[in-house]
Amino acid sequence: MPGSANAPTVFPTLLYRDAKAAVQLLTEGLGFREVALYETEDGTVAHAELAQGNGLVMLGSKGTGSRFDEAVGAGGPTGVYVVVDDVDAHHRHAVGHGVEILMPPTDQDYGSRDYMARDHEGNVWSFGTYAPTPG
Repeated sequence: MPGSANAPTVFPTLLYRDAKAAVQLLTEGLGFREVALYETEDGTVAHAELAQGNGLVMLGSKGTGSRFDEAVGAGGPTGVYVVVDDVDAHHRHAVGHGVEILMPPTDQDYGSRDYMARDHEGNVWSFGTYAPTPG
């Protein structure tokens, strides 16, 4: 697996109507530690990484118009990101099993290669090479 042996490989990814309030609740009320917070020019949370023990959750704001935002808005209430060694082989396996693909394997600007799928309950699953660490 990519990353160190002790690094998590599954990262829940959530979108919120008020992501700033979510960050505040998770850090102040539930003991998460802010690892990264990226905001747009208007102060909207574009991406945040919050650590809890050896785990990490990624979150952002709803209504950004990104492909992930569109997929979650049309699907279930949860998105989960999973680190895999070979994105293309993983994708081929999923396609072979009839999984609904929302985005084929794609090289991202931040260095990851990933793809997006939806499960039968509407949850969005992303599989890729990006492996953030709690820092």
